[in-house]
Amino acid sequence: MARVRGQVDETKTEAILEAAQALFSEQGGGVSMDAIARRAGVSRQTLYNRFPSKLEIGRALAGRRSDAISAPLRDGGDPETVLTTLAAVLLDKIVGEDGKASMRGVALMSPHAPEVALAIYEAGPRESLRRLSAWLAEQHRTGALAVPDPDAAAEMFAGMVLGHGHLRGVLGVPHPPFDRDTRAAETARRFLRAFAP
Repeated sequence: MARVRGQVDETKTEAILEAAQALFSEQGGGVSMDAIARRAGVSRQTLYNRFPSKLEIGRALAGRRSDAISAPLRDGGDPETVLTTLAAVLLDKIVGEDGKASMRGVALMSPHAPEVALAIYEAGPRESLRRLSAWLAEQHRTGALAVPDPDAAAEMFAGMVLGHGHLRGVLGVPHPPFDRDTRAAETARRFLRAFAP
C-alpha cells in the first residue's frame, strides 16, 4: 500500500533508532549522524527530518525504554502484582544484555556529549522514577501504602531491584546468575512490608 504524501514511514524511524542504539553502544557519543544514517539504510535527509540531532535520538531511545519499563504502572492491579512485574521488567531491561550495552553507550558518550547524556537520563531513568513516584503517591493517597516521600521511595525500589546490576552493566562485568522471578517477587514483598499502611 502506497504511503500518503507527508506520511511518516515508521519502519525507517525504527531502523534509525536501532542503528543509533547499536552505534552508541559500540562507539559512544562520537558516532556521526552520517554513520547512523548509513547503518539504518536511510538518507541523511530522512534522518534529519525525523531527528535533527543526536540529542533528539537519545531522547527518543530513552523515552522508548522508559515507556517499556513503566508499562506495569499503567496496566494496573494490586500493589504486589504491579511492583513484582515492574521489578521483573527492570531486571530484563537494565541487567539484560541490551540494557548493559545501552548503559555502556551512555557512559562512553557522557564525557564527549554531556548534553546528550543528560537528555537521555531525563527522558529515560528520571522519567521512569517520576512515573513510579506518581504511582506511589497515588497508593499513599488511597491508603494502599504509607509512602510520605514517594520520590525517595521510588529510588529505593529501583536500588533494591537492581543492586549492582547497573554498575556491572556499565563496567561490562558479568552478572552472577540469579532467578529473575524470585528476585522480583522478593523485592516487591520486602518493599511493600517497609511501606505497609
